[in-house]
Amino acid sequence: MRTLIALIIIILAAPGYAADSRNPVEIREWEIPAGGRSRDPFAFRKDTVWFAGQAGDYLGRLNPLTNEIFIRELDDGAGPHNLIVGSDGIVWYSGNLSGYIGRYDPTTDKVEKFKTPDAAHDPHTLVFDQDEKNIWFTSQSANVMGRLSLDSHKVDIIPSPVDYARPYGIVMAADGTAWVALFGTNRIAAIDPVTLKLKSYLLPEGARPRRIDTTSDGLIWYVDYRRGYLGRIEPKSGGIKEWQMPSAKNANPYGMAVDAKDRVWFVETGVSPNRLVGFDPKSKDFISVTPIPSGAGSVRHMYYQKETGQVWFGTDENTIGRAQVITGSD
Repeated sequence: MRTLIALIIIILAAPGYAADSRNPVEIREWEIPAGGRSRDPFAFRKDTVWFAGQAGDYLGRLNPLTNEIFIRELDDGAGPHNLIVGSDGIVWYSGNLSGYIGRYDPTTDKVEKFKTPDAAHDPHTLVFDQDEKNIWFTSQSANVMGRLSLDSHKVDIIPSPVDYARPYGIVMAADGTAWVALFGTNRIAAIDPVTLKLKSYLLPEGARPRRIDTTSDGLIWYVDYRRGYLGRIEPKSGGIKEWQMPSAKNANPYGMAVDAKDRVWFVETGVSPNRLVGFDPKSKDFISVTPIPSGAGSVRHMYYQKETGQVWFGTDENTIGRAQVITGSD
């Protein structure tokens, strides 16, 4: 297996000022020469941002300090959909098209594959639990959620509560509960990490939650792709509150992240160019709207890097981008 190193310049670096901007943040993007739908960046360090090439069958690494890009090709048609990086620097990725979760060690260039059961044949989005002993994942077409033990490699399967639920975004709460957006329904699921029992939270009729995140107060936030709402669940009471997005029904919100000030950031992908939008739960208002310079096409997943105050994202225009959502003056 050969690897490739490329050096490029930053192609888009200006803030997205436009007529529909509101308190725009600085956005910078890097073009990925390998193409292949670069997506789902995970900012491990200031100089190390890993990402997946879903259509190009590769893992990528960007050094935003030097603009150097490293491509690690995968030879098995994995269709890597998502990746996460452990505190030890090991990269884990979902082999969405080949039914496995992969482990890549950058120091040895070795890939290991852990086959998922047929009942979870298309691992989709991955997330570590708090102590990094397990990887929880969604399996959209298989209609299940799963948990891979990193010690035993055993996979637990949690079926969806209804047919065609399409488990999609997933996040771990501070108490260890796994929260899952059931994109094919108007439901969000909570899975007990001890019993693996699942509880459904019913959203308003017609809602289609796609990505999901949590704030430090334990509240669960979701983006409603169909109706153009940002929503919040209070886990104990089950109470739901929603706010219509700036682009309303045209928003088609997709990728989302929460910053260190508990502000919620998401991308409206139904408008062109896509727009990064910030929401402050304290003021209960949308505080920032920034068009993405490349246009984006679609931003599917985002990652907040606390060390730098930056939200990282990939686009269907084959760029990896970052938004400076917290600055030294904040």
